[in-house]
Amino acid sequence: MSSPKSVAVITFSTRTPRVGPEIAAIVKEILDKDAEASGIQLTPVDLADFNLPVYDEPVVPAMVPANASFIHQHSIAWSAEIKKHDGYVLVIPEYNFGMAGGTKNAIDYLKHEWVGKPAAIVSYGIEGGKTASEQLNHTLTMLTLRVAATRPALRFFGDHGPEMQSAVFQGKAGPESRKEWAEKDSVDILKAFAELKELLTQEPPPPEKQKV
Repeated sequence: MSSPKSVAVITFSTRTPRVGPEIAAIVKEILDKDAEASGIQLTPVDLADFNLPVYDEPVVPAMVPANASFIHQHSIAWSAEIKKHDGYVLVIPEYNFGMAGGTKNAIDYLKHEWVGKPAAIVSYGIEGGKTASEQLNHTLTMLTLRVAATRPALRFFGDHGPEMQSAVFQGKAGPESRKEWAEKDSVDILKAFAELKELLTQEPPPPEKQKV
């Protein structure tokens, strides 16, 4: 009997206060029943736990592990965490109309740990974080990850109103936002997960040569 597939649900926000962990928990809760029925183990991962500085290794990520090794504990821990999962649900914020620097930095820390694996992107923010989602989709695709076509974009109820202010300045999702995500956006979240599950059953294409 084959071992169950492991999918990490990754919170990519790192600044405080932050609503990212709460949103990632909502996403995981929506997926839990489906994942269990499909024999998939969902594991919550919080980028903030790894305290990644701007990339500070003396070697290029593409050299690891064949030709070099990481020397810093934060890099070693992040590499080990990402390597052990078969796929990812990336829950990302949008800051200032684009992908957060911390998100891009975390992706750029690694190379071979990501290559060929399936991923689903769930964004949140103004207009649902669609610009950040587009940017991350392009980055992951060029890294040869296989990205689910459906990319849920979670908006705050009332756009710039009190619920967005609560999320930004207090790190707390409002009740109407939570309700909309659980009832309306859960359809897209489950659709993206269905696409991710399908990608998990497929053999990755041969890796293409990448610029380092």
